Amino acid sequence: MTSTTTQHKSSTTNLLEEALKQPPIGETENFAWNATPLGIAAIYKGTATSKPPYEQAIKEGEQLAMDLSREEKEFHQTQNGLALIFYS
Repeated sequence: MTSTTTQHKSSTTNLLEEALKQPPIGETENFAWNATPLGIAAIYKGTATSKPPYEQAIKEGEQLAMDLSREEKEFHQTQNGLALIFYS
């Protein structure tokens, strides 16, 4: 008899994935921006990096009149790619 383990997505990831189905509120060179229940999500358009590109997102957020420099931040890997989340 064999057993299989399935990994379930967390409720946070599910909530984020649902929110990312909506059209972005803006786009910059390296990010598509979405408003989500978790905070502002910056979906990275580039290839995988060893370190989440927070500084680049903060810089590009200014182009959309968002000051993200003092916000808390975290990241999630989603079906849309790497999502940097900024929240208070």
